[in-house]
Amino acid sequence: MIYRPIQTTPRYPCISLPHISLKNIMAESLLFTFAESLIGKLASGAVHEASLALGVQADLQQMKKSMSLIKAFLLDAEQKKPRSNSLSEWLIQIKQVFSDAEDIVDDFQCEALRKHVVNTHGGLTRQVRRFFSISNPIIYRIRIAHEIKDIKERLQKVAADGNTFGLQIIDQDTRVVNVTDTTYSHVNPSNVIGRQDEKQEILKLLLQHDHDGHDKSLSVVSILGFGGMGKTTLAKLVFNDTTIDECFPLKMWVCVSGDFELRNVLIKILNSALNPTNENFKNFETEQLQNRLRNTLQRQKFLLVLDDVWNEYQARWDDLKEILDVGVEGCKILVTTRSHLTATMMCTKSSNSYLLERLSEDDSLFLFVKTAFKEGKEERYPELLEIGKEIVIKCGGIPLAVKTLASSLFSVVGKSKWEAMRDDKIWNLPQKEKDILPALEISYNQLPSHLKPCFVCFSLFCEGSEFFSFYVAKLWEALGFLPPPKENETMHEVAIQFLRELWSRSFLTDFIELSHGYSFKLHDLVHDLAMYAAKGEFQTIYPRSSKISPNARHLAFSDNNLLDQAVIPTGLRTIIFPDEATNEAFFNTLVSRCKYLRFLELSNSIYESLPPSIGKLKHLRYLSLFGNKNLKGLPRSVCNLQNLETLNLNQCTEIQQLPKGISKLISLRQLHITTRQLHFPDQEISTLTSLETLTFNSCDNLESLLKGIQLSSLKNLSLHDCGKLKSLSSHVISNLENLVIENCCELELSMGFGNQIPDLRLKSLAFKSLQQLVTLPQWLQGSVNKLHSLAIADCNNLKELPEWLSSAICLKLLVIEYCSSLQSLPDNLKNLENLIINSCPELCKRYQPWVGQDYHKISHIQKVFVGELEE
Repeated sequence: MIYRPIQTTPRYPCISLPHISLKNIMAESLLFTFAESLIGKLASGAVHEASLALGVQADLQQMKKSMSLIKAFLLDAEQKKPRSNSLSEWLIQIKQVFSDAEDIVDDFQCEALRKHVVNTHGGLTRQVRRFFSISNPIIYRIRIAHEIKDIKERLQKVAADGNTFGLQIIDQDTRVVNVTDTTYSHVNPSNVIGRQDEKQEILKLLLQHDHDGHDKSLSVVSILGFGGMGKTTLAKLVFNDTTIDECFPLKMWVCVSGDFELRNVLIKILNSALNPTNENFKNFETEQLQNRLRNTLQRQKFLLVLDDVWNEYQARWDDLKEILDVGVEGCKILVTTRSHLTATMMCTKSSNSYLLERLSEDDSLFLFVKTAFKEGKEERYPELLEIGKEIVIKCGGIPLAVKTLASSLFSVVGKSKWEAMRDDKIWNLPQKEKDILPALEISYNQLPSHLKPCFVCFSLFCEGSEFFSFYVAKLWEALGFLPPPKENETMHEVAIQFLRELWSRSFLTDFIELSHGYSFKLHDLVHDLAMYAAKGEFQTIYPRSSKISPNARHLAFSDNNLLDQAVIPTGLRTIIFPDEATNEAFFNTLVSRCKYLRFLELSNSIYESLPPSIGKLKHLRYLSLFGNKNLKGLPRSVCNLQNLETLNLNQCTEIQQLPKGISKLISLRQLHITTRQLHFPDQEISTLTSLETLTFNSCDNLESLLKGIQLSSLKNLSLHDCGKLKSLSSHVISNLENLVIENCCELELSMGFGNQIPDLRLKSLAFKSLQQLVTLPQWLQGSVNKLHSLAIADCNNLKELPEWLSSAICLKLLVIEYCSSLQSLPDNLKNLENLIINSCPELCKRYQPWVGQDYHKISHIQKVFVGELEE
């Protein structure tokens, strides 16, 4: 199981965006979240205990006060998008002093964890049992007190300097988007390419008669889509169609953008309606505006277009809707938005949402040719046309992207210019109004501050990568970008909430639900935006851009050869190695220099050993050694990593055994193991009270697991290719939420329950390649009220599924693949929403849609696939 995005080769190199205002706003937009996190850490118990031990409590309180003031300045700095060098330099100073302060605070937390380990395991000298386990505590106290005093004074200075820029104090991030230029309702239909079918669909939604009697209530039609897709243009086409004129005596067009304050929206609507006396509605009170608008709307059927709506507050929409709903039959509101949440929130009983798809490649090329060439001249330049086709593919069906690039090439007949654009040079040209980049900038500005550093993390991966929520969650968690989970909530669930919000704002595409999370991608232009937003702090090193910024905190290398020449900054928090990394000198230098590393990705390298000094990376949260097939073991110093939350040793097939002392990894939440050892250290693992996920992969010599122990925190257990494994503790099964067992042919599936039916918490179960499986184990019935998904594959001896599955009230997904002996499904799977039957001859025959003899038993299921997946 790979816990990193699949880095596919992009069709084109990654592109840097033009020199626009983004570069000046990225630093402070990331700083606000940094400040919030740091202030929270200063209030922690570990920092309080350390400050008392060192006698620096007053200094830390003053630091916290200065940080709070600076944080309040940062939101105003972000909204003003600073362009001056002095303000940019001030933000750089803030970043540096915040980073130094974070190192001190994290150092306190590391020592608190170390103290806990010492008190728990004992066996150390009295001197080490002091709060700070340092060889010379007196020198450490003097040094740390001096550093805290220095940071306090620097913070006070930058806080005072903030007053010189005229910045206002804003305590809360209300995330008000900068208002764009007002859109207008006119458009020349001949200039709109590839949207005629979509226009007819929207017209049909606006003109259709509601037979359910909802016509007298206000109806909303939403056009939903990514920025730059042409939502506004499509709305204009519809607005100016003659059938709309005939159907709606009153038409109004309002560009809302980020301003959904009731009074301002009312003024815009009134100004858009007939106003023969040219009244100045700005002088009206809100009550007057409401009365005037309702009087204007009464007794006539109207169409109101609300363009570019970002509001996600239900109460604000409810207030406006109540005013607009005057009871006139057939009135409609047409909304354009990038937000799924906005579209859902504005729904009424007779509402519809229309998801605007990308332009087809043919329509994109037609638009490109129409814009880049004089009419009919493209046939004279066949080579340019071929290059243009490649540029069009890069644009991904986004009309504004196509138009921006094609406009820059208008009347340019030199081949080199076209090749330069194809190979990224176009992005260095100045941008003009109404192009794709302002739309992306607005989308980025609209993001709440807590989502911005999460989004920028995507810049560390190649264009075209497929992402998985569990990997992204570990990266965000390791870097401190996620807030603490609520009670009974995991960090992965917090991360999924963030991902859903990014998806709802159209930053993510191909968002697909999996059994344990989600997969998704980024459109190329969005990935480019992330790269530009990340400049200086997050950096991916490519052969054509191998210079590392001295301010870099997060690095990814695209090629192994780049390690030879890399000069590593000491303040690194993240490093992602390329596959087949071999440079031992570089790795040793990294470990010795970068003592503040949080995230270390070393998958598929060919190192034979790790340096003992890796144990000094006391801030490390994530260490992946996945696929290191030459690695024979881990140094015992790894057990000194008390902050480590994820350790991935999957497919490290030469590791003889885990190091002794693994019980000291008290923060460990995820452990993925491949080992040759005969006996697993069950007792040591039992002390890991934070452990949530445990995976065993190709552990060929293990015969029993977790015998006689309880792991109350363990929620996810996966067993893959453990050929000699015979038994698994029933105590562990009782607390699990997700269980996967694959190709463990000796495993006794009764799990020691016998005929008992325990009360289980199991939500997801997958059985694969288990020839001993004839029927589902009886203990599984204990999950009848919790089971959400069941997948069974390559179990050729499975003959039946139990009837109690019909009573599984939460069961939504059932997957059956390559189970040749299975003849039928239980009747009355009434709660099932997704059913996949693949390569099961008898089942496929009986449940074939429309023609199978038992199809009527599953016809109520929303999504059904029966057949060969290869088809």
